[in-house]
Amino acid sequence: MENLWIAAGAGALILAASILSVELGISVAILEILLGVVAGNFLGLHTTPWMDFLASFASIVLTFLAGAEVDPQLLRTEFKSSILLGGLSFLLPFGLAMVFALVALGWTLCASQIAGIALSTTSLAVVYAVLVETGLTETRLGKIIMSATFVTDFGTALTLSLLFITPGWELIVFVVVSIALLALVPRLAPWFFRRYGDRVIEPEIKLIFFVLLVLMLLAEFGASHAVLPAFIFGLTMARVLQQYRTQQRRLRVVTFALLTPFFFLKSGFNVSLPAVAANLPAVVLLLGVKLAAKGIGVFPVARRYVPQDATFTTLLMSTGLTFGTISSLYGLNAGILDQAQFSVLITVVILSAVVPTVIAQRFFQPAPPLEFGGLSGETSPAE
Repeated sequence: MENLWIAAGAGALILAASILSVELGISVAILEILLGVVAGNFLGLHTTPWMDFLASFASIVLTFLAGAEVDPQLLRTEFKSSILLGGLSFLLPFGLAMVFALVALGWTLCASQIAGIALSTTSLAVVYAVLVETGLTETRLGKIIMSATFVTDFGTALTLSLLFITPGWELIVFVVVSIALLALVPRLAPWFFRRYGDRVIEPEIKLIFFVLLVLMLLAEFGASHAVLPAFIFGLTMARVLQQYRTQQRRLRVVTFALLTPFFFLKSGFNVSLPAVAANLPAVVLLLGVKLAAKGIGVFPVARRYVPQDATFTTLLMSTGLTFGTISSLYGLNAGILDQAQFSVLITVVILSAVVPTVIAQRFFQPAPPLEFGGLSGETSPAE
């Protein structure tokens, strides 16, 4: 009975977020996070094992879709801009947030390193959701932002691994088998799509879901995370999906209608307003450090490569969610962070997903492509 009550309540919140997104012109992901905060603190809703799984799977599918939207040719031609944007988007927030937590907040060195990692991220999930909703995924701007986001999150994942994860044979198995899958499946996919495609049972989508689930299983076995392999899998499948746009659109519909709402809603459930109130100065200061560091690192480079949309790019690159949450949870589970420090970090991570995105969409939103018609061929929720 409790599961059904939570599912029905979550369904009502998800529907409300979609309606508000259309009416207000704000990304549905942000509204789902905010409604999750309200529901978790005032309505008694909480996450469940089935929601945890759907949320984890949603983040992996979103990451795959983001990788599939990156044009390999554009990635090569815009390699320098992506490396500069993504690299500075990681390095400055990591360094400044770590030093601030260590010196100003008096956290331990390891806790400060976790803070730096958690606040250095850019959220692929939020960035991709916003770009899809506004029709910018097919533009040069959208592809540069996604490529730079990948570079940022690669730096985050690599730093977390180098500082805290002890390599073992399980991690080696994860890396080797993942590389084999990423090399084999894209080669077989064209034949598979031709042989089994264009059917109502959607074998193509099931193949992609199967590979992503295997990557999640391997990552769990190797005490790592499947986000980076999922993004690379999307990159390797980009050419195939460009030839099968109908399947790509259907995959988007399934993802945004069923999976991603639980990911963003659950993120809101993680915010404890009493813990935020008790540690408000630390929350405000850390959020300011992250946004300032992102601005200092990203804006000058964005002015050079995407001058008309430099502020929009900087704000989207300032978001954080998936890896920030993963890093914070790792710190808590490993005993590096106490509950108060975890509450502060997770709140800053959530706020960094909400605040820059709302400002970007309300004040600096680029005009969508003329042919853009949303996921279903109708008007964009941001229009």
